Amino acid sequence: MAKVLLQPIGTPLDSFMPDEDSRANAAAMEELEKALELKREEVRNGWGEEYVKRVHKKGKLTTWERLDLLKDPGTEILPIGTFVNYGREFGEGKQKKKCPGAGVVTAFVKVENRYTMVIANDNTVASGAWWPLTPEKIERAQHIARRLRVPVIYLVDCSGLYLPEQSRSFPGPTGAGHIFKQNSLLSATGVPQIAAVFGDCIAGGGYMPIISDRVYMTEQAYMVIAGAALIKGGKSQNITSLTIGGADIHVHISNCADFRGPDDQAVLKMIRRDVSMLPTSGAEYYKYGGDTSEPGYDTDQLKCIFPSDYRMSYDTRQVIARLVDSSLFWEVLPGKGEEMITGIAKIGGLYVGIIANNQFLIGHTDYPDQKRPGGILYREGIAKISQFSRTCNDDGIPIVWLQDISGFDIGAEAEKEGLLGYGSNLIYTNSTNTVPMITVLLRKSSGAGYYAMSSIAYDPVIQLSTPITRLAVMEGRTLAIGAFRTKLDDNFEIIRTTDEEYEKIKQGMQRVEDRITQDMDPIKSASIMDTDEIVCMHELRRYLRAMAEMCYQSIGYRRVKNPRIWSVHDLHAMTDI
Repeated sequence: MAKVLLQPIGTPLDSFMPDEDSRANAAAMEELEKALELKREEVRNGWGEEYVKRVHKKGKLTTWERLDLLKDPGTEILPIGTFVNYGREFGEGKQKKKCPGAGVVTAFVKVENRYTMVIANDNTVASGAWWPLTPEKIERAQHIARRLRVPVIYLVDCSGLYLPEQSRSFPGPTGAGHIFKQNSLLSATGVPQIAAVFGDCIAGGGYMPIISDRVYMTEQAYMVIAGAALIKGGKSQNITSLTIGGADIHVHISNCADFRGPDDQAVLKMIRRDVSMLPTSGAEYYKYGGDTSEPGYDTDQLKCIFPSDYRMSYDTRQVIARLVDSSLFWEVLPGKGEEMITGIAKIGGLYVGIIANNQFLIGHTDYPDQKRPGGILYREGIAKISQFSRTCNDDGIPIVWLQDISGFDIGAEAEKEGLLGYGSNLIYTNSTNTVPMITVLLRKSSGAGYYAMSSIAYDPVIQLSTPITRLAVMEGRTLAIGAFRTKLDDNFEIIRTTDEEYEKIKQGMQRVEDRITQDMDPIKSASIMDTDEIVCMHELRRYLRAMAEMCYQSIGYRRVKNPRIWSVHDLHAMTDI
């Protein structure tokens, strides 16, 4: 009978890093994390205290107050999509406006000991209106919920499209109308959906809750195809939205809603009661009697491990040791494809596969006396992670990808070895896997290596970034060299003609490098939804633990083998190491 024998991994921080280096790394990381926290607070504040007072004056709670009442006491709200539209302004002149978080909060929230996906209009931003990228943010949350089969809770307080920007949110394959298809797909898949309407619910906002299994309304909520102002203009009827679409109509006449409650607090209690009646989480079952334990080394030490200079290497195994339970790890195929680390660990008491880039110099298969840089995909490493990914998929083990990659190997040797074919094999594997995959962009995520390691284009259930993530085809300096190649010699030095032309080329290269470096900022990636969320290093295990639990929460929709019959045992047994 095969057993999973997890081995200790990692060593104390001072055993592999001088104190001055760890302090310098920590200081640089803390500065970045402090800036990130300030930006989060900016988004969470919406349009500011004035609009919070407006909400309270109407007798309603703000969106974040609703979330705090909805969640289980003592648990954390784990937002995703925080920085969608960050830094963008809409309109002209004095009419320019920002839409923090695209005017909607999407987050994993634990309710009655079950993780849920909450989609909640931010009623302090244009009364919860939909802006450009609001539909896409909602749809991404719906898609994640459908992949994980976790219940969806809609907290609706939406005045419809933000009309001055309707052309950028109404049409298109992922425009506002696609939200309702996602509603339908969730329903068809059997994912519970519960909606509560707390105020405005106009046009598209009115359609969003209707397909839900339960629809609640407060006494001051209304759902209408068109608001009173539009009806007055179109039909010359002087009525109110509450009169034509309030709880009196939709709970007792149209049957478009199921229940009514006196206020926000009462309806939130009703939602918690509904969630309590859903099937309990399967996570405890899949722990196979084991307990959850914290890593053997402080997770907060992660900020000390990553060098402030992205060109310097670090020990990836020390990172894994500060993310997994008890710092225990079963490394699979350790002597093959050394640029990649593959193995099994537990996070939150639940088994996960881990695939990570090794940053150290590695041996060369064909030239034993030579070393090659890590953080690059070579033939054996690609084959190794392809096979490990397929094996985890066969066994039903969720996969955590820890990316820090500069791309595929290039050059004559790479082409002769058929890296294009091996890479295609890996891409096919990750495109057809059905097991949940979680991708973390630890630092560099460059070129086709970013794609191959289960990037957001290959549909992981979530992709997380950190404050030091650098997402791009290539680094700014490399791209500048490519752009000005005809002006450079074989050593990439500027070919001198005149001093004036030399300065012109030098400045041009610097502009390209600066622009690309700016584009690689993780906030920019998050603002255009190239990543789901940016997390601080000390938060990374928290998110991974929640994701692992959600991967095992719902049962019966995917194969989960017991550890005795894993194919990964066969993979391990067939090697000589």
